[in-house]
Amino acid sequence: MARSLYEWLWQHEFWLPPGITWEDMQESEDIHYPQPRDLLLSIPFALILVVIRCAFERAIALPLSTKLGVRDKQRPKAQPNPVLETFYSMHCKNPEEGELISLSKQCDLPVRKVERWFRHRRNMDRPSLSKKFCEACWRFTFYIISFFTGLAVLYDKPWLWDHRECWTGYPQQPLQPCLFWYYMLELSFYWSLVFTLPFDVKRKDFKEQVVHHAATIFLISFSYCANYIRIGTLVMVIHDASDCFLEPTKIFNYMKWKKTCDSLFMIFSAVFLISRLVIYPYKVLYNTYYYSMEIFQPFFGYYFVNTLLIILQLLHVFWSCLIIHMVYKFILQGTMEKDMRSDTEESDKDEERDKIKEKEKNGTTYFSNVTSNGYIQRNGSEPLSSRAHLANGHVKER
Repeated sequence: MARSLYEWLWQHEFWLPPGITWEDMQESEDIHYPQPRDLLLSIPFALILVVIRCAFERAIALPLSTKLGVRDKQRPKAQPNPVLETFYSMHCKNPEEGELISLSKQCDLPVRKVERWFRHRRNMDRPSLSKKFCEACWRFTFYIISFFTGLAVLYDKPWLWDHRECWTGYPQQPLQPCLFWYYMLELSFYWSLVFTLPFDVKRKDFKEQVVHHAATIFLISFSYCANYIRIGTLVMVIHDASDCFLEPTKIFNYMKWKKTCDSLFMIFSAVFLISRLVIYPYKVLYNTYYYSMEIFQPFFGYYFVNTLLIILQLLHVFWSCLIIHMVYKFILQGTMEKDMRSDTEESDKDEERDKIKEKEKNGTTYFSNVTSNGYIQRNGSEPLSSRAHLANGHVKER
């Protein structure tokens, strides 16, 4: 059965244009074509990248964060409570009002304290600022290396300047060693992101990130197997261009360099919107959808690769809407809104709200105590209890 599945999966009708078979893709001493087995190398390479990342974050990024003044916020710790801890671990991390009331009765605590315990407990699980800084440093380092590697590989390639060159001689386009290693670098990196996904900082668009990584890995893998190497290299270098500006924006944000962060974000926004909404559709989508049909008739691989490219474009539109909204807020208010993709620190606002309520409560109590005892002080005047008001308006000291 496994052999039948293997033979069905690798039918040339799925992978190659009409009129081309696997016999036409036989290698020789001078000509090498992409082989699906090559993709297995990306798994050990990805594990190597994970090891390199851990070493980089500990040896370089973490000490750098200290020198640049990145300080982790001191968060209040939740007091040990077996009942609340069991509910937090087994049921949910953000209980409803009815559940809070029930838990407060079980623990013999006020509902407000139970609610505050859950907030502190959730914040204990949130990533520290230094962790975010280290993650951004690693990605920034990789994107810079990857982007300039892509430029070095592609600058003398004809398909970088002439879109139709992507299909000249397709699919019998020999695989050059520099293109192979560029592909392995990118594919290994995205596999490493999948491996570290449970440990990385979770943001609001976590699900979209999972879809993005899956679509990217499938796209890179399929484009390699079907020898869409030329169009694949264009997709990768276009994506890396804007990412080179996103990560340093986060880094300066963690360093509290607000003006530098805002300036870099505006640059990132311009590069992202131009590369993802203008260059990508014209240089990639239009290229694969129209120019490719000048060489061959549509087949399964044609529809499949275009579907994956369109999924990426839909994600581009989603993120572009978030970016445009942030830029719009910045133009109107003159200040950058908090990163809409980042995980929000609920402790900040809630703690401030608690303090305000406590102050209001204490102020009300103090005011009621003072008025009941006849103590009303205004502008530093003495208490009324130490004075006697005469009918003519004069004050006589007692």
